[in-house]
Amino acid sequence: MTKNADQPLSPAGLKTVSLRSRRSKVNVGHFGKIIPPSPALAGLVSSLPDTLAGRDFKELIGRMARARRLKKGLIFGLGAHVIKVGLNPILIDLMKRGWITALALNGAGIIHDFEIAFCGRTSEDVGEHIRRGRFGMARETGENLSRAVSRAAAEGLGLGEAVGRMIVSSRWPYRQLSLLGTAYRLGLPATVHVAVGTDTIHFHPRMDGGALGQSSLSDFFLFCSHLRKLDGGGVFINCGSAVILPEVFLKAVTFVRNQGYRLEGLVTAVFDFHRHYRPLQNVVLRPVGKKGKGFYFVGHHEIMIPLLAAGLKSGFPGKS
Repeated sequence: MTKNADQPLSPAGLKTVSLRSRRSKVNVGHFGKIIPPSPALAGLVSSLPDTLAGRDFKELIGRMARARRLKKGLIFGLGAHVIKVGLNPILIDLMKRGWITALALNGAGIIHDFEIAFCGRTSEDVGEHIRRGRFGMARETGENLSRAVSRAAAEGLGLGEAVGRMIVSSRWPYRQLSLLGTAYRLGLPATVHVAVGTDTIHFHPRMDGGALGQSSLSDFFLFCSHLRKLDGGGVFINCGSAVILPEVFLKAVTFVRNQGYRLEGLVTAVFDFHRHYRPLQNVVLRPVGKKGKGFYFVGHHEIMIPLLAAGLKSGFPGKS
């Protein structure tokens, strides 16, 4: 019996709305377009000044090309904002071309990836909806993702695989634009790293906290398994996660090294529109050691990630 007179609130009786009727700020019509490789793209990257961020950008592309030649891992960690600004088609194209060998998402990432697959829209107006207690109340989002969480735990799956399988097996009209669905189809690992209480689906009545923790912890150790493949020049890129994924990455690095894998020559990069403490320390500086290298690029994701994709696909030689 708790000594606290106040009892926890219950999610029973949550007032939800249909995702299909909720006003969303982003739809698939806003998404970025895939462009094929061309010499002009190589020329664009080559034309960047060979100093400061321009030099670093070209060097990163060269190091990623080297990692691909050596069959080292190319892991992309994605904050949810990357999905909301319409980058799924560009990232899916990189996955299909072998420029991404594994994905890591935070908990919000599965919300937006699901909503895109389900109805082609996502990203509600938080300021408008929170005043009336309607933020995060999309019924289909809470129900379907809660179901995937429960199935993941029951079947011993990671959360990323369970959500990807659910999307692939559905008839939702935009499932081809799902990152997790694509990863599942291609057989690429996709992990989801959750902080309890940070995501709107956590207060939906069907969410099982035990299953959520179990499936996300399973994904942490799967992430560690694939992190081993970065030894000798593999690359980890953190796009748009200021706290969760940098913290997960740092803990994964120390766990993997504790298990006897050196992770020498580790290459890391951060792409974000602000310079943040944790990505700088936990991704760019602390993990790489003397033989590795970290990069930090400040700019809008909707510009920087297509530019990175163009450079990778163009055959730009870079510096390795």
